[in-house]
Formats: sequence, structure tokens, C-alpha cells
Amino acid sequence: MSTVSLLKKKVQIVLEKKQIQHVTAKVGLVLDISGSMRKLYNDGTVQKVVDRILAVASQFDDDGALDVWIYDNEFTRLPQVTEKDFAGYVNEQILTNDTIHKFGRNDEPKVMKDVLQKYLKEEPSELPVFLVFINDGGCKSGIKKFIVGSSDKPIFWQFVGVGDANFDVLRKLDTMDGRMIDNANFFHFMNIETVSDEELYDQLLNEFPMWLREAKQKSIVK
Repeated sequence: MSTVSLLKKKVQIVLEKKQIQHVTAKVGLVLDISGSMRKLYNDGTVQKVVDRILAVASQFDDDGALDVWIYDNEFTRLPQVTEKDFAGYVNEQILTNDTIHKFGRNDEPKVMKDVLQKYLKEEPSELPVFLVFINDGGCKSGIKKFIVGSSDKPIFWQFVGVGDANFDVLRKLDTMDGRMIDNANFFHFMNIETVSDEELYDQLLNEFPMWLREAKQKSIVK
């Protein structure tokens, strides 16, 4: 049985606990690949993150595939990852791909603009989007424009901080004004590789159900 198959069972338990086991949604993953993330890519931590988020996509994504972006001061929209091709995904699609810009500075607004381009313009759908955004600090304040601007759209931004850097911008998400509904959440792990699957999924899926209920009430999602 594959790693993802085992993880899917853990996801299902959390989905049932939060009463969203019948939800169908698109799932996306944005990965910070700025210079300070180099160690986490090289030691396999980022591959494990992909595996763990793929398990979420496999449980309630409309096609079982995970959309993936990476970004530093540039961004790349990567091929989708599925249960058939997740093994070695980070090494094959990112680390050994010389066409991808990596280990530079971080610039979140550029990749956020492309996320909205994909889900709202290229592939508009009535399905909600659960977007997991991994960042290791120093997030630019320009993200506010995109979060506020998409608060009436079917996208929930779940930011996950890793490491011990400055997360001041992300910590202010819950008090960000000017939004139709609260469409973003943030939590932080010092060492994501030591966090249990159960705790990770509980945190990841903590506010999404609340957003989903309010988004349905306001006809943002069907």
C-alpha cells in the first residue's frame, strides 16, 4: 500500500470529524522555493509535504489531482501530481529541472495572481478551491490585495508557516478588513517534518468548513 493510500485514511477521519466528507473541491498547493527553503527541498521534507497534501486532494478533489506552483521572485506552474506519479515528484519536476527559477527571494503576489488566473479565468468552476500555501517567512504585504480581491470568489487560502522566521504579515490575516467573508487562515509549525499527520490535517481543515458554510450562504459557492 502506497504512502498516499495510508495518508488518505487519516484524511478521511478528519473530514468525517469536521463533517465535510462529502465535499467536492479543487485542491492546489503553492510551495515557497526561496533560498531559505533549500535545506527542506534537499532533505526530502518538501516531497513529504507534497505526499501529505496529495492525500487531501485524493479525498475531495474533483479529479484526484493536486495542482502545484512553486515561487521565489519568479513562479512556475508545475504539472499536476496524482497517486500514479507522486514518487520522486519534487526531484524530477523541481530540483533537476534547470528551466525552473529557484532559491531566490520571495515574491508571493506574482504567484497569487497566477492562482487566480487559473481558477477564475482559465478554468472557472462552481466548485470551491482549497489552496494550501507553504511559506517560511518574510511574506510580502502585497498579498492583501489578492486576498481581499478574492473574498467574493470560491477560493479559500490556507497559509502554513514553517521555521522560525518573521510571519507578521500572515498573522494579521484574521483581522484583515475589506472582505466579504474571511477567506484565509494561517498556522505555523517550527518543524513541519515532525508534526503528525493527524495534527497537520486537523489544522489544515480547521477553518475551511466554516468558510464553506458562509460561502454557500452568500452564494459564493453552490
